[in-house]
Amino acid sequence: MTPLRTGDRLTLDAPKITRTTLALYAGAAGDHNPVHIDIDACKAVGIPDVFAQGMLSMAYLGRLLTDWVPQERIRSYEVRFSAITPVNATPICTGSVAKTEDGLARLGLTVSLPDGTVTLQGSAVVIAS
Repeated sequence: MTPLRTGDRLTLDAPKITRTTLALYAGAAGDHNPVHIDIDACKAVGIPDVFAQGMLSMAYLGRLLTDWVPQERIRSYEVRFSAITPVNATPICTGSVAKTEDGLARLGLTVSLPDGTVTLQGSAVVIAS
């Protein structure tokens, strides 16, 4: 396996977030918050439509990470949610190696929308080689 180097980048185009995606994820994750699956519940609280679960975006970012390195090389992974992912959006997951030292690579991770809105920012530390 090729060692990670400062500046290495990876991108994952997540699939379009459909209502079916949200319903299936809700069932799998046990996250049945109405704002993710019930448009009437959203409208009742002033939200125009359902939106993706934050953990769904985190899962896509996790897929980017495990496409890059085997799971056993991951030492930490953390994120911060910064905006919602609306239904019918197509998130873009990106990662870059910010620094390598002492056999570890420190990665910057982002999920964004095609319009540039960043919905999730994160970081990970992985064994570099």
